[in-house]
Order: sequence, then structure tokens, then C-alpha cells
Amino acid sequence: MAEILHADSPAQSGTPRDAMARGGNAGGRGPARVNPADRSQLERHPVSLRRIAALFSPHKAAIAVVVLLISLSSIISLAQPFLIRHIIDEALPNRDLRLLAYLAGGLVAVAAATSVIGVVQTWMATAMGQRVMHTLRTRLFTHLQRQSLAFFTRTRGGEVQSRLSNDISGMQSVVTSTATSIAANLTTAVATAIAMVALSWQLSLLSLVVIPPAIWFSRRVALMRRDITTARQRELAGMYTQVEEGLSISGVRLAKTLGTTARDAGRFTASSERLIDLEMRSQLAGQWRMATMSVVFAAIPAAVYLAAGLPGAAGMSIGTIVAFTALQSTIFRPIMGLLNVGVQWVGAMALFSRIFEYLDLVPEVPAPAKPRAVEPARMRGEVRFEGVSFAYDGGPEVLRGIDLLLPAGTTTAVVGATGSGKSTLGSLLPRLHDATAGRVSIDGIDVRELAPEDLAALVGVVSQETYLIHASIRENLLLAAPEAGDEELWSALEAAQIAALVASLPEGLDTVVGARGHRFSGGEQQRLAIARTILRDPRVLVLDEATSALDNTTEAAVQQALDALAHGRTTLTIAHRLSTVEAAEQLVVLDGGAIVERGTPAEMLAAGGAYARLAAAGEALDMAA
Repeated sequence: MAEILHADSPAQSGTPRDAMARGGNAGGRGPARVNPADRSQLERHPVSLRRIAALFSPHKAAIAVVVLLISLSSIISLAQPFLIRHIIDEALPNRDLRLLAYLAGGLVAVAAATSVIGVVQTWMATAMGQRVMHTLRTRLFTHLQRQSLAFFTRTRGGEVQSRLSNDISGMQSVVTSTATSIAANLTTAVATAIAMVALSWQLSLLSLVVIPPAIWFSRRVALMRRDITTARQRELAGMYTQVEEGLSISGVRLAKTLGTTARDAGRFTASSERLIDLEMRSQLAGQWRMATMSVVFAAIPAAVYLAAGLPGAAGMSIGTIVAFTALQSTIFRPIMGLLNVGVQWVGAMALFSRIFEYLDLVPEVPAPAKPRAVEPARMRGEVRFEGVSFAYDGGPEVLRGIDLLLPAGTTTAVVGATGSGKSTLGSLLPRLHDATAGRVSIDGIDVRELAPEDLAALVGVVSQETYLIHASIRENLLLAAPEAGDEELWSALEAAQIAALVASLPEGLDTVVGARGHRFSGGEQQRLAIARTILRDPRVLVLDEATSALDNTTEAAVQQALDALAHGRTTLTIAHRLSTVEAAEQLVVLDGGAIVERGTPAEMLAAGGAYARLAAAGEALDMAA
């Protein structure tokens, strides 16, 4: 149920699994209503049937076999009532043991055949569904990886996770349950109706009178329960949201620091109490429904027996009555399932729509169609910003007409007040964003012409916000260099000024860092990230406020690691303290997205310009990105 928490598309709240629960019932156990959010999704992003068919085109043979098996199983199962009729009307009255043995064996054979067919059909349908899910899952994951940082900034992480996991998982229900149940219900309903007429056309006419009202009544009762279930699902979603937000590492820390633990417990208690009422209503509605259905199923054969006793029904055998009653009960379920086809269809199409909506996203930072072939290890690392301007989503320009040369192997520091565009400038080099005008080049090659893998090998980034995966130190380091041995790992840790700490841990390199690295302090996380970048060995380095969140003592240790990392590399440092920029060969001051001053730190202090004013006012001690 936890997946309910994450779906939050512009048009709906709740997950595709919840949508399928409201929007389809493959088993025909009860009716469903079309989810308005599903209709809204389809209106916003229509789905082409041809596009869906293309997903299943590699599995045409499997689909044909599954449909054939479903039809075959439905037809074979209909032999059972006829076998029962012959047992009752012929074998038992005549004491014909041989015929009785054949007919009884036939009953077992029918059950065995339908069971085997069912296993094979389920295996084939599940395998096909899993292959389609695999194709969609990998395509979607790969496509989302190509999206720009801006996409993930404006999109909730839960929404991305929901479409990648829950929506695609819902496809299995479409393939292995919804689609196959439609075929099975249709085949069973038609075959059963034909068999009923073959047994007794008079009793078949009676069924036309009895079955429709029974179906209508059962649907009404089920709709009442569905409304209660929807409210229950909504309440559960809210409760699990509280669990996720309140019992995560960040949530517990926030509650303890703000003193909201009692308030949070009160909210959870109130939600749990509301859930008691909904659970009671849901269970009672279920009991009423079961009681109603019991009456309905008792009334249907009762009507048949009553009709069979009328004078006009003289000559109708007991076996025929028993067989017909069995068929009449059988036809109820597939008809209920077929009545939900429209709802199932809308729910299934909404799932496809949500997945295709993301697959149709055009990457804002596209990979080059024909990337330039380069050898990152042989690049010098000279960086140029030529007439670079940038604006977020068509807004005002954050950078304007930036012309800047970073000679290979030198350090350039960029300073400026909050909002001056420092971090934005640094983000253009690794192509977290693309310049809206001008070009950024490395050794004369526009970064937009480089393959993403080559650019990542060329440009390393160490930012204020480090990210460590919930795994061991070794696994975190190997993200940068999968083939690195322990000697290389320890060498990188030594250069990052954290080898001694790791060596002192009982499990050493195999120590688990914890969720988002919470096993370690901020400075320790930063140095592990630096060690990871050292293993990457990039020619160009972007240090984006890498020490801004650290205290002076920790900053000094991290700065030593950064100095070791920057040695011999072309380094762009987004700076916030004077101590960070004093050793830079070039210093640039940004103001309002434009370069207003450049030179060496000493020259600019002596000139008494923009940098000197920043230093004198103390703003250089607190410049955020």
C-alpha cells in the first residue's frame, strides 16, 4: 500500500494499482466505475492503439496461442454438465457401471485438461507480460536518465518512481488478468449460452427473466462497497504518508528538532480511528454483499426447479435440470466480468498513457546524434565560455554574455553575491543545463558535441550537497572506477584526507555509509565524495561551494583534500570564502549574471573594485550559490 503515497500527477492522486482497483475487475467479482482521473489522463495524453499494438507485436504467436488455450479451456469445461446429465439420466438409473466409469473418468479428464491448459496459459501470458514490462521499464528508465536536471527539479520524485514502478507493474494486470479475462469471459459466456439452449430452450428463456435483475442487484450492492473501499484507500494513503514522512531519517530529525512528535502522534491516532469506522463499514458491506449474493444464487436454481415442475415442463429429465442449473450458475460470473470491460479498458489505457507521456518527453539537454570521438585521458582541459547566456524555462537571463577562458591546468575562482549566477555558470560545464546562447567548449570542442560518457569522464563535480548511496564505502567509490583495486581505493582515500578514519572502522572499506551517508558527518561525506572524484581522474574539475556548509576546522581538512584533487587539473571553483580563492590564478566577480571584474586576487584587492568591496563588507564569508 505504500506505493499510494508517491503518485501525484497533475491530474490525480493515487497509484495506478489503486486506479486498477477502481477501474477494473478482471475476475468479474463486482462492478467498477471509471476513475475520472483516468479519463483526464487520456484526454491530456491520448494513446494510439497502433502504438500499444507495437509493444505486443513481437509476441503475436504467444497471444494467438493464449487466446486459443482460453477458448479451448472454456469449451472443454462445458462438457462437464453434459457428462453429469448422462450420469444422472442413463448410467445411474440403468446401473451401467461401464458407462458410469467412462463418464466419471470424463469428469476427471475435463478437470485435468482445463487445469493443465490453465497452467500453460498462465505461464505464457505471464512470460509475455513480463517481457513487455521489461521493455517498457528499461526504455523508461533510460529515457528518464536523459532528462535534464530541470525536469527533476520541477517533478516530484514520487511521481517518477510511481510511473517507473507502479504504472509498469500495473501492466502485468492488463496483460495477464484484464486482457485474458476478457477473452475468457466472452468465450465462456457465449459457449455457456449455447450449451444452455442446447439443453433446454424453455429454461433458457426463463434465465433471460431471472439473471438480468440478479446481476443488476448485485452490481448495486457492490458499488456501495466500492465507494466505502475508495474512502478506505484514501485514508490508508494518508496514514502511510504520515508513516513515510514521520519515520524516515529526515522526518524523525525534523520532528525531534521542532518538537512535533506529540502532534504527529495525534494526527496518526486520529487517522487510525477514522480507519476503524471505514474498516467496519467495509466489512459489513462485504457481509451484506455476500448475504445478498447467497440469496441470488439460491433463487436462480430455485426458479429453474420451480419451472421444471410446471405441467408444460413434463418430460424434462432430472439430469437436464441439474446440468442446466450448473450452467446457469456458470454464466453469471463471465457476464459480470464483461460488464466491466469498458472500465477495465479505460484503466488500462490510462496506464499506457502515463507511461507514454514520460516516454514522449523531449530531453532539454539532448545527447548529440553524432558525438565527437575523443580520448578523455589525452585532453588538455582548456575551457572557454564564449558569449554564454542562460535563462531558466524562458525566464529572465541568469547569465549574460559570459566570455571566460580557463587555461589548462589552472584554477579559476568565481565569486559574487547570492543570485549572481555562480552555480549556474558551473552547471553549464558538465551539461546539467545547456546555455541558451553562446557555447561552452573544452579544448575547442563544444560540450554539446561530446557523448555524455566522455563528458562525465572529462568533467568532475564536487558540490556542497554530496550524495552517497546506501551501500558500503567500497561500492560508493567503485561508482567512479568499477575496475579499481583496493590499492587504488586507499590511495584515493589518502588523497582525500580520510584514509585514517576508514582504516579505523571495524569493517573498513565494507562499512555501510547509511541512507544518504548519514553514518558519517558532513565533512566526512564530502571527503568520501572527493575520493570518488579522484578515482574518476577528470581533466576538468568544478568545485561548487564544496565547503560552504562546514565549520572552519572541518573546512580546513576538506580544503586540503580539494587542493590535492585540483592539482594539475583545470579547476572552476565557485567560492564563498576568501581562503578558498587566495590561491587561484584567476578570480572572476559576477554581478547580475555578468562578469564585472577579473584578475588575480591580489590585483583585485589592490584595485579597490567589486571584489575589494565584497571582501571589506564580509560578504565573501557568506556567498551562497
